[in-house]
Amino acid sequence: MASRHWVVSLPVENSASSLWNRLQEQISKHSFDTPLYRFNTPNLRVGTLDSLLALSDDLVKSNNFIEGVSHKIRRQIEEFERVSGVESNALTVDGVPVDSYLTRFVWDEAKYPTMSPLKEIVDSIHSQVAKIEDDLKVRVAEYNNVRSQLNANNRKQSGSLAVRDLSDLVKAEDIIISEHLITLLAIVPKYSQNDWLANYETLTNYVVPRTNAREKGFQIREFEYSPEAQENRKQELERLVQDQESLRSSLLQWCYTSYGE
Repeated sequence: MASRHWVVSLPVENSASSLWNRLQEQISKHSFDTPLYRFNTPNLRVGTLDSLLALSDDLVKSNNFIEGVSHKIRRQIEEFERVSGVESNALTVDGVPVDSYLTRFVWDEAKYPTMSPLKEIVDSIHSQVAKIEDDLKVRVAEYNNVRSQLNANNRKQSGSLAVRDLSDLVKAEDIIISEHLITLLAIVPKYSQNDWLANYETLTNYVVPRTNAREKGFQIREFEYSPEAQENRKQELERLVQDQESLRSSLLQWCYTSYGE
């Protein structure tokens, strides 16, 4: 179960240290087993009151956006882990567990210089997350495209004989092609097998013409036996399987890394 944290902001009257000590004392009186952590933030360039009020509105939008992107990445990770049947890994931020990151937070001066205006810092964070979201969309679309191709290929291999690929069922000796004869494949329901065997040769003057066969519920498919095409289809299936696994592994690793950024 995920831990819950409350972030509390209090006005400083004398000094931050004395306020922190008083807060610890008051909390310990009523809930002695509640751990407290000081969320260390540096002094930032706030600017004017008007700019701070305007930024306050922007922060709500940015917070919702960033939270939404982090949830998308987390859900993608959970989906891959569930499908793969692997044990869920604890998500990290900057290589440490989320709880540890929150309780031992340190401002990244290299990424977000405190001398920069506060709005510039917020815009920078928003832009970085927007880029992550764009990358996520591209990577997920690429993965889903390959998965869709593989699913379509699998449906051809496992669907009804009326629509599935027959190359893995028909052998070369089953096909006869000559100047006056062409082999067609008939799709006959199991319950009509005896009816087919008793009547197919006498449906008309020709063997199994399309129209008369269809009237009795028999489906006729043209089929051209090609070992080369069969091998190509086999190689295409193997390539799709490999591509899907490669993209899945790459996307999962990217999600782990991007969640921590």
